[in-house]
Amino acid sequence: MIDGIGIDVVDIARFQESLERTPSLREKLFTEAERDKSLQSLAARFAAKEALYKALSPQHGLHWHDAEVINHENGKPDFLFRGQIADLVDGASVHLSLSHDAGIASAMVVIER
Repeated sequence: MIDGIGIDVVDIARFQESLERTPSLREKLFTEAERDKSLQSLAARFAAKEALYKALSPQHGLHWHDAEVINHENGKPDFLFRGQIADLVDGASVHLSLSHDAGIASAMVVIER
């Protein structure tokens, strides 16, 4: 049964401006393993975290570092969960799809229980 769906779209140029305007934003939003990715990849990862938040519909805020976007050897994106988010998704299947093209990065998350 589907428990939540989230989608988010990020304008990559606008995201780059935000990172340049606020240098500490990269450390706030991304784990150490994520920070060295390309701009397009960072924008897609940000979209993934936003889509996850929408799919979970939490009663309060979540920590950005509690959801890390990883890639399996075949390139498939997935989440690595920690802390409060790990508790929220315990026992669920979380599906993630990422895309970036034409200046836009997007992500979709589906949570099944």
